[in-house]
Amino acid sequence: MKFYIILLILCGLSSFNITANELNLKPFTSDGCSSFPDGTIEHNELWLHCCRAHDVDYWQGGTKAQRLASDQRLRACVAKVGQPKTAALMLAGVRVGGTPYLPTSYRWGYGWPYPRFYDALSTLELKLIQQELLNAKSSQIIPTIIN
Repeated sequence: MKFYIILLILCGLSSFNITANELNLKPFTSDGCSSFPDGTIEHNELWLHCCRAHDVDYWQGGTKAQRLASDQRLRACVAKVGQPKTAALMLAGVRVGGTPYLPTSYRWGYGWPYPRFYDALSTLELKLIQQELLNAKSSQIIPTIIN
């Protein structure tokens, strides 16, 4: 009996040593606003920060409800910089183009191997995501996204 308890404890501890690579989590990347401008002609990065935050959500993926909330945050962020019509257009684009069912580089959950689709993130996956985002922040890949 003690042997099984020790074995379970050791197995549990060893799971903390699983790396992002072993779970096939790709390093965070952002292409800005994907196939959409990052801003206006006058201010060419006006809503880029909105798209980068949106990319963090899309890279990690999650549930269908999380995707909808992320898309709505993108719309609100772009509207907040004074572009409500652009925000509505972007919302329509990400709702259609960001589906996890297509193997695109900007799909929902693109940090994971295709197909991932909609799936709640496990505690371990969330820890790996946080570590990768801290690494990305420290290397200044995403300096304005995470506080």
